[in-house]
Amino acid sequence: MAKNDGQIVIKKYANRRLYNTGTSTYVTLEDLAEMVKKGEDFTVQDAKSGDDITHSVLTQIIFEQESKTGNTLLPISFLRQLITYYGDQMQMVVPSFLEHSMRAFTEQQSQMREQVTRAFGETPIGKNLQLPMQMVEDQVRRNTEMFQQAMQMFSPFMTPPAKESRKAEAKDIDELKEQLRALQNKLDNL
Repeated sequence: MAKNDGQIVIKKYANRRLYNTGTSTYVTLEDLAEMVKKGEDFTVQDAKSGDDITHSVLTQIIFEQESKTGNTLLPISFLRQLITYYGDQMQMVVPSFLEHSMRAFTEQQSQMREQVTRAFGETPIGKNLQLPMQMVEDQVRRNTEMFQQAMQMFSPFMTPPAKESRKAEAKDIDELKEQLRALQNKLDNL
């Protein structure tokens, strides 16, 4: 595979086609999403200018994933909060905080999988998902609280979230719980 400093180079042409220089094949955004899931490192370059457009292509993949299945990973309250940081003095802190949070979440996910395996054996997560789902829910709540505390540290005069915002967050959590229950029912039916 032709790589540039250990990374695969994807060229994006004016006709929106993506060309993987490592495999000498055209790829789709879905192919790039699979590469990300496999841990393959790549950069996307504009074929004409040579500019690095990896960020915008990855953002496009997230947008397509969010709209394709209807199962959103990014709750509306999170998206609204994220938008408020653009142009704000906190804009420089948010990317590193989110990167750190995702790394911590990934580590905790691995630990949770180990605990589930110990608790239920090598079966496909066992017959009861209630405990693992509660663990995920608790972790999401802790991460959200940690994020809010960190933001208040950098902006001590920031007012706490409005009552409507808390209601929206509660609604998002309720929606997540309902999705988890639906998943539980599907697994129980298997």
